Amino acid sequence: MEGVALNRRFWRDRRVLVTGHTGFKGSWLALWLETLGADVTGYSVDIPTEPALFRLASVESGLTHIDGDVRDATALAAVIASQRPEIVIHMAAQSLVRRSYSAPIETVETNVIGTAKVLEAVRTGDVRVVINVTSDKCYLNTGARRHAEDDPKGGDDPYSASKACAELVTDAYRQSFFTETGPAVASVRAGNVIGGGDWSRDRLVTDAMTAALDGRPLFVRNPDAVRPWQHVLNPLEGYLLLAERLWDDRSFAAGWNFGPAESDEKPVRYLVERIAALWGEGFVWKIDKGEQPPETPVLRLDSSRARERLEWEPRWDLERAIGGVVEWYQAYAAGADMRDVVLEQIRAFEGMAASPVAAQ
Repeated sequence: MEGVALNRRFWRDRRVLVTGHTGFKGSWLALWLETLGADVTGYSVDIPTEPALFRLASVESGLTHIDGDVRDATALAAVIASQRPEIVIHMAAQSLVRRSYSAPIETVETNVIGTAKVLEAVRTGDVRVVINVTSDKCYLNTGARRHAEDDPKGGDDPYSASKACAELVTDAYRQSFFTETGPAVASVRAGNVIGGGDWSRDRLVTDAMTAALDGRPLFVRNPDAVRPWQHVLNPLEGYLLLAERLWDDRSFAAGWNFGPAESDEKPVRYLVERIAALWGEGFVWKIDKGEQPPETPVLRLDSSRARERLEWEPRWDLERAIGGVVEWYQAYAAGADMRDVVLEQIRAFEGMAASPVAAQ
Protein backbone atom coordinates (compact mmCIF):
# COMPACT_ATOMS: atom_id res chain seq x y z
CA MET A 1 0.00 0.00 0.00
CA GLU A 2 1.25 3.49 -0.83
CA GLY A 3 0.82 6.23 1.73
CA VAL A 4 -0.98 9.49 1.11
CA ALA A 5 0.95 12.40 -0.38
CA LEU A 6 1.63 15.73 1.27
CA ASN A 7 -0.83 18.55 0.59
CA ARG A 8 1.34 21.10 -1.18
CA ARG A 9 -1.42 23.70 -1.05
CA PHE A 10 -1.48 23.41 2.75
CA TRP A 11 2.23 24.24 3.04
CA ARG A 12 2.41 27.15 0.62
CA ASP A 13 3.22 30.34 2.58
CA ARG A 14 2.68 28.47 5.87
CA ARG A 15 4.86 30.03 8.59
CA VAL A 16 6.99 27.25 10.07
CA LEU A 17 9.61 27.48 12.82
CA VAL A 18 12.16 24.65 12.87
CA THR A 19 14.46 24.46 15.87
CA GLY A 20 17.70 22.64 15.22
CA HIS A 21 17.50 23.36 11.49
CA THR A 22 21.30 23.30 11.15
CA GLY A 23 21.49 19.60 12.03
CA PHE A 24 21.24 16.61 9.71
CA LYS A 25 17.48 15.99 9.96
CA GLY A 26 16.75 19.69 10.35
CA SER A 27 18.56 20.54 7.12
CA TRP A 28 16.68 17.90 5.12
CA LEU A 29 13.38 19.13 6.62
CA ALA A 30 14.12 22.80 5.95
CA LEU A 31 14.97 22.12 2.31
CA TRP A 32 11.84 20.03 1.85
CA LEU A 33 9.66 22.73 3.39
CA GLU A 34 11.25 25.23 1.03
CA THR A 35 10.28 23.11 -1.98
CA LEU A 36 6.73 22.99 -0.60
CA GLY A 37 6.59 26.80 -0.54
CA ALA A 38 6.60 27.24 3.23
CA ASP A 39 7.90 30.40 4.91
CA VAL A 40 10.58 28.82 7.11
CA THR A 41 12.39 30.26 10.11
CA GLY A 42 15.26 28.26 11.53
CA TYR A 43 16.44 28.65 15.13
CA SER A 44 19.66 26.96 16.24
CA VAL A 45 22.56 27.64 18.58
CA ASP A 46 25.28 26.46 16.20
CA ILE A 47 26.17 24.31 13.20
CA PRO A 48 26.94 21.03 14.94
CA THR A 49 29.41 19.40 12.54
CA GLU A 50 32.11 20.20 10.04
CA PRO A 51 31.43 19.45 7.24
CA ALA A 52 27.71 20.15 7.63
CA LEU A 53 24.78 19.49 5.32
CA PHE A 54 23.49 22.93 6.30
CA ARG A 55 26.47 24.56 4.59
CA LEU A 56 27.00 22.04 1.79
CA ALA A 57 23.40 22.37 0.59
CA SER A 58 23.15 26.14 1.21
CA VAL A 59 20.13 25.63 3.44
CA GLU A 60 20.33 29.16 4.83
CA SER A 61 19.60 30.65 1.39
CA GLY A 62 15.98 29.51 1.52
CA LEU A 63 14.94 30.53 5.05
CA THR A 64 15.27 33.06 7.85
CA HIS A 65 18.19 31.90 9.97
CA ILE A 66 18.28 32.93 13.64
CA ASP A 67 21.07 32.05 16.07
CA GLY A 68 19.66 31.06 19.42
CA ASP A 69 19.60 28.45 22.16
CA VAL A 70 16.40 26.57 23.06
CA ARG A 71 17.43 26.95 26.71
CA ASP A 72 17.09 30.75 26.35
CA ALA A 73 13.47 31.56 27.18
CA THR A 74 13.84 35.27 26.33
CA ALA A 75 15.26 34.56 22.87
CA LEU A 76 12.56 31.96 22.16
CA ALA A 77 9.81 34.38 23.12
CA ALA A 78 11.30 37.02 20.83
CA VAL A 79 11.35 34.61 17.88
CA ILE A 80 7.74 33.59 18.45
CA ALA A 81 6.72 37.25 18.65
CA SER A 82 8.68 38.43 15.59
CA GLN A 83 8.21 35.49 13.23
CA ARG A 84 4.67 34.52 14.29
CA PRO A 85 5.01 30.84 13.35
CA GLU A 86 1.86 28.82 12.79
CA ILE A 87 3.66 25.48 13.07
CA VAL A 88 6.66 24.68 15.27
CA ILE A 89 8.75 21.57 14.66
CA HIS A 90 11.14 21.20 17.56
CA MET A 91 14.24 19.24 16.54
CA ALA A 92 17.01 20.98 18.51
CA ALA A 93 18.72 18.40 20.70
CA GLN A 94 21.90 16.78 21.89
CA SER A 95 21.30 13.74 19.70
CA LEU A 96 24.14 11.31 20.34
CA VAL A 97 24.06 8.44 22.84
CA ARG A 98 27.83 8.21 23.22
CA ARG A 99 28.22 11.96 23.73
CA SER A 100 25.64 11.82 26.50
CA TYR A 101 28.09 9.80 28.60
CA SER A 102 30.70 12.57 28.43
CA ALA A 103 28.20 15.47 28.54
CA PRO A 104 25.22 14.31 30.63
CA ILE A 105 24.30 17.74 32.01
CA GLU A 106 24.33 19.36 28.57
CA THR A 107 22.21 16.47 27.27
CA VAL A 108 19.57 16.84 29.99
CA GLU A 109 19.53 20.64 29.84
CA THR A 110 19.11 20.72 26.06
CA ASN A 111 16.72 17.81 25.62
CA VAL A 112 14.52 18.28 28.68
CA ILE A 113 14.74 21.91 29.80
CA GLY A 114 15.02 23.08 26.19
CA THR A 115 11.82 21.22 25.31
CA ALA A 116 10.00 22.70 28.29
CA LYS A 117 11.07 26.22 27.29
CA VAL A 118 9.88 25.71 23.71
CA LEU A 119 6.50 24.52 24.98
CA GLU A 120 6.31 27.45 27.38
CA ALA A 121 7.12 29.88 24.56
CA VAL A 122 4.28 28.63 22.33
CA ARG A 123 1.65 29.31 24.99
CA THR A 124 1.40 32.74 23.40
CA GLY A 125 1.31 33.84 19.77
CA ASP A 126 -0.21 32.35 16.64
CA VAL A 127 1.16 28.83 16.98
CA ARG A 128 -1.45 26.26 16.03
CA VAL A 129 0.60 23.06 15.81
CA VAL A 130 3.69 21.86 17.70
CA ILE A 131 5.59 18.68 16.89
CA ASN A 132 8.30 17.65 19.33
CA VAL A 133 10.84 15.29 17.78
CA THR A 134 12.19 12.88 20.37
CA SER A 135 13.57 9.38 19.67
CA ASP A 136 12.77 5.69 19.54
CA LYS A 137 15.16 5.43 22.48
CA CYS A 138 12.62 7.11 24.77
CA TYR A 139 11.11 3.70 25.59
CA LEU A 140 11.99 1.57 28.59
CA ASN A 141 13.63 -1.13 26.50
CA THR A 142 13.32 -4.81 27.35
CA GLY A 143 13.95 -6.01 23.78
CA ALA A 144 10.97 -8.30 24.08
CA ARG A 145 8.72 -6.76 21.42
CA ARG A 146 8.10 -3.75 19.26
CA HIS A 147 7.47 -0.59 21.20
CA ALA A 148 4.03 0.97 20.84
CA GLU A 149 3.35 4.61 21.65
CA ASP A 150 1.82 3.99 25.07
CA ASP A 151 4.63 1.78 26.35
CA PRO A 152 6.52 2.96 29.46
CA LYS A 153 9.27 5.51 28.93
CA GLY A 154 12.77 5.23 30.35
CA GLY A 155 16.44 4.86 29.56
CA ASP A 156 19.64 3.46 31.00
CA ASP A 157 21.92 6.09 29.44
CA PRO A 158 21.70 9.90 29.77
CA TYR A 159 20.52 10.40 26.17
CA SER A 160 17.69 7.86 26.33
CA ALA A 161 16.62 9.09 29.75
CA SER A 162 16.57 12.68 28.50
CA LYS A 163 14.31 11.73 25.60
CA ALA A 164 12.00 9.83 27.95
CA CYS A 165 11.83 12.93 30.16
CA ALA A 166 11.15 15.13 27.11
CA GLU A 167 8.18 12.89 26.32
CA LEU A 168 6.84 13.23 29.87
CA VAL A 169 7.26 17.02 29.76
CA THR A 170 5.45 17.18 26.41
CA ASP A 171 2.56 15.10 27.70
CA ALA A 172 2.33 17.20 30.87
CA TYR A 173 2.10 20.44 28.86
CA ARG A 174 -0.45 18.89 26.52
CA GLN A 175 -2.65 17.71 29.40
CA SER A 176 -2.20 20.85 31.51
CA PHE A 177 -2.38 23.69 28.97
CA PHE A 178 -3.32 22.48 25.49
CA THR A 179 -6.35 20.22 25.79
CA GLU A 180 -8.88 22.67 24.31
CA THR A 181 -7.00 25.88 23.54
CA GLY A 182 -3.54 26.75 22.30
CA PRO A 183 -1.58 24.64 19.86
CA ALA A 184 -2.23 20.97 19.19
CA VAL A 185 0.91 19.24 20.48
CA ALA A 186 2.28 15.89 19.33
CA SER A 187 5.56 14.05 19.80
CA VAL A 188 7.24 11.85 17.21
CA ARG A 189 9.66 8.96 17.62
CA ALA A 190 11.53 7.67 14.60
CA GLY A 191 13.68 4.64 14.07
CA ASN A 192 17.34 4.94 13.17
CA VAL A 193 17.46 7.38 10.27
CA ILE A 194 20.13 7.33 7.61
CA GLY A 195 20.78 9.65 4.70
CA GLY A 196 23.30 11.79 2.91
CA GLY A 197 24.88 14.66 4.78
CA ASP A 198 25.01 13.14 8.25
CA TRP A 199 28.45 14.00 9.66
CA SER A 200 27.76 13.27 13.33
CA ARG A 201 30.42 11.10 14.94
CA ASP A 202 29.60 7.66 16.32
CA ARG A 203 26.79 7.03 13.88
CA LEU A 204 27.16 3.97 11.72
CA VAL A 205 26.51 5.46 8.30
CA THR A 206 28.60 8.56 9.01
CA ASP A 207 31.49 6.44 10.23
CA ALA A 208 31.16 4.15 7.20
CA MET A 209 31.09 6.98 4.68
CA THR A 210 33.92 8.97 6.23
CA ALA A 211 36.03 5.80 6.34
CA ALA A 212 35.26 5.14 2.67
CA LEU A 213 36.07 8.73 1.69
CA ASP A 214 39.35 8.61 3.65
CA GLY A 215 40.33 5.19 2.31
CA ARG A 216 40.60 3.57 5.74
CA PRO A 217 38.79 0.62 7.30
CA LEU A 218 35.51 0.99 9.21
CA PHE A 219 35.54 -0.44 12.72
CA VAL A 220 32.10 -1.71 13.77
CA ARG A 221 31.20 -1.87 17.47
CA ASN A 222 28.17 -4.15 17.55
CA PRO A 223 27.61 -5.96 14.23
CA ASP A 224 24.68 -7.99 15.56
CA ALA A 225 22.71 -5.08 17.05
CA VAL A 226 19.30 -4.78 15.35
CA ARG A 227 17.85 -1.35 14.55
CA PRO A 228 14.83 0.01 12.64
CA TRP A 229 16.81 1.57 9.78
CA GLN A 230 15.09 3.97 7.40
CA HIS A 231 15.88 6.87 5.10
CA VAL A 232 15.54 10.28 6.76
CA LEU A 233 12.81 11.34 4.31
CA ASN A 234 10.47 8.58 5.52
CA PRO A 235 9.87 9.93 9.05
CA LEU A 236 10.07 13.55 7.88
CA GLU A 237 7.12 12.90 5.61
CA GLY A 238 5.32 11.44 8.59
CA TYR A 239 5.98 14.57 10.65
CA LEU A 240 4.58 16.78 7.89
CA LEU A 241 1.51 14.60 7.39
CA LEU A 242 0.90 14.73 11.13
CA ALA A 243 1.14 18.53 11.14
CA GLU A 244 -1.50 18.68 8.39
CA ARG A 245 -3.88 16.54 10.44
CA LEU A 246 -3.23 18.41 13.68
CA TRP A 247 -4.18 21.68 12.03
CA ASP A 248 -7.89 20.84 12.20
CA ASP A 249 -8.11 17.81 14.48
CA ARG A 250 -6.79 17.78 18.06
CA SER A 251 -7.42 14.03 18.32
CA PHE A 252 -4.04 13.61 16.60
CA ALA A 253 -2.32 15.35 19.53
CA ALA A 254 -0.47 12.33 20.92
CA GLY A 255 2.74 10.36 20.54
CA TRP A 256 3.56 8.75 17.19
CA ASN A 257 6.06 6.15 16.01
CA PHE A 258 7.54 6.28 12.52
CA GLY A 259 9.53 3.17 11.77
CA PRO A 260 10.27 0.94 8.80
CA ALA A 261 8.63 -2.28 7.68
CA GLU A 262 9.48 -5.33 9.77
CA SER A 263 11.62 -6.65 6.93
CA ASP A 264 13.89 -3.59 7.23
CA GLU A 265 14.73 -4.16 10.89
CA LYS A 266 18.21 -5.45 10.22
CA PRO A 267 21.46 -6.01 12.14
CA VAL A 268 24.34 -3.60 11.73
CA ARG A 269 26.24 -6.27 9.80
CA TYR A 270 23.62 -6.31 7.04
CA LEU A 271 23.75 -2.54 6.58
CA VAL A 272 27.55 -2.48 6.42
CA GLU A 273 27.69 -5.31 3.90
CA ARG A 274 25.18 -3.60 1.61
CA ILE A 275 27.09 -0.31 1.82
CA ALA A 276 30.28 -2.19 0.94
CA ALA A 277 28.63 -3.84 -2.08
CA LEU A 278 27.31 -0.52 -3.42
CA TRP A 279 30.41 1.53 -2.68
CA GLY A 280 32.69 -0.93 -4.41
CA GLU A 281 36.45 -1.20 -4.26
CA GLY A 282 38.17 0.42 -1.33
CA PHE A 283 35.54 -0.13 1.37
CA VAL A 284 36.77 -2.42 4.16
CA TRP A 285 35.22 -3.07 7.55
CA LYS A 286 36.34 -4.86 10.71
CA ILE A 287 34.89 -5.61 14.12
CA ASP A 288 36.08 -3.24 16.86
CA LYS A 289 37.10 -5.49 19.76
CA GLY A 290 37.83 -2.63 22.15
CA GLU A 291 35.76 -1.82 25.22
CA GLN A 292 32.51 -0.03 24.36
CA PRO A 293 29.72 1.62 26.40
CA PRO A 294 26.58 -0.50 26.72
CA GLU A 295 24.01 -0.37 23.89
CA THR A 296 20.59 -1.92 23.49
CA PRO A 297 20.99 -5.10 21.39
CA VAL A 298 17.55 -4.96 19.75
CA LEU A 299 15.26 -1.99 19.12
CA ARG A 300 12.00 -2.23 17.16
CA LEU A 301 9.01 0.06 16.68
CA ASP A 302 5.30 -0.56 16.22
CA SER A 303 4.17 2.09 13.72
CA SER A 304 0.67 0.75 13.13
CA ARG A 305 -0.91 3.92 14.58
CA ALA A 306 0.70 6.07 11.87
CA ARG A 307 -0.11 3.56 9.15
CA GLU A 308 -3.77 3.31 10.14
CA ARG A 309 -4.65 6.85 11.21
CA LEU A 310 -2.30 8.94 9.06
CA GLU A 311 -2.16 6.49 6.14
CA TRP A 312 1.60 6.95 6.28
CA GLU A 313 3.90 4.40 4.71
CA PRO A 314 7.71 4.52 4.39
CA ARG A 315 8.16 5.28 0.70
CA TRP A 316 11.75 4.08 0.46
CA ASP A 317 12.60 0.61 1.72
CA LEU A 318 16.01 -0.10 3.20
CA GLU A 319 17.59 -1.05 -0.12
CA ARG A 320 16.58 2.29 -1.65
CA ALA A 321 17.68 4.09 1.50
CA ILE A 322 21.17 2.57 1.41
CA GLY A 323 21.41 3.29 -2.30
CA GLY A 324 20.48 6.92 -1.70
CA VAL A 325 23.12 7.22 1.00
CA VAL A 326 25.91 5.83 -1.16
CA GLU A 327 24.81 7.95 -4.09
CA TRP A 328 24.94 11.10 -1.95
CA TYR A 329 28.45 10.54 -0.59
CA GLN A 330 29.82 9.49 -3.96
CA ALA A 331 28.38 12.68 -5.43
CA TYR A 332 30.06 14.62 -2.62
CA ALA A 333 33.38 12.93 -3.38
CA ALA A 334 32.96 13.90 -7.05
CA GLY A 335 32.48 17.58 -6.17
CA ALA A 336 28.79 17.79 -7.09
CA ASP A 337 26.48 20.63 -6.08
CA MET A 338 25.08 19.04 -2.91
CA ARG A 339 22.03 21.28 -2.78
CA ASP A 340 21.06 19.92 -6.20
CA VAL A 341 21.71 16.36 -5.03
CA VAL A 342 19.46 16.77 -1.97
CA LEU A 343 16.67 18.40 -3.95
CA GLU A 344 16.87 15.68 -6.61
CA GLN A 345 16.58 12.98 -3.95
CA ILE A 346 13.55 14.75 -2.48
CA ARG A 347 11.96 14.85 -5.94
CA ALA A 348 12.77 11.17 -6.48
CA PHE A 349 11.27 10.33 -3.08
CA GLU A 350 8.05 12.23 -3.79
CA GLY A 351 7.76 10.56 -7.18
CA MET A 352 8.64 7.10 -5.86
CA ALA A 353 11.50 6.94 -8.36
CA ALA A 354 14.56 4.91 -7.44
CA SER A 355 17.90 6.69 -7.42
CA PRO A 356 20.40 5.29 -9.94
CA VAL A 357 22.51 3.54 -7.31
CA ALA A 358 19.50 2.07 -5.52
CA ALA A 359 18.16 0.64 -8.78
CA GLN A 360 21.29 -1.40 -9.49
